[in-house]
Amino acid sequence: MLTKFDFIASYLRARFGDDERGASLVEYALLVALIAVVCIIAVTFLGNSAKDKFSEVGSAVAG
Repeated sequence: MLTKFDFIASYLRARFGDDERGASLVEYALLVALIAVVCIIAVTFLGNSAKDKFSEVGSAVAG
């Protein structure tokens, strides 16, 4: 005898069990977000380093 829970569980397995497109989409979105965060951090760090170097070179040339 099937209970409500068994019916719902079997329905959910049949409906979402074999479809992994959503999981792939989420994985790609997380990967893109991680790459974006790494790029932002790298640009920020390198921008500050470049600004410091240009200031140092400008000071050396000026005086």
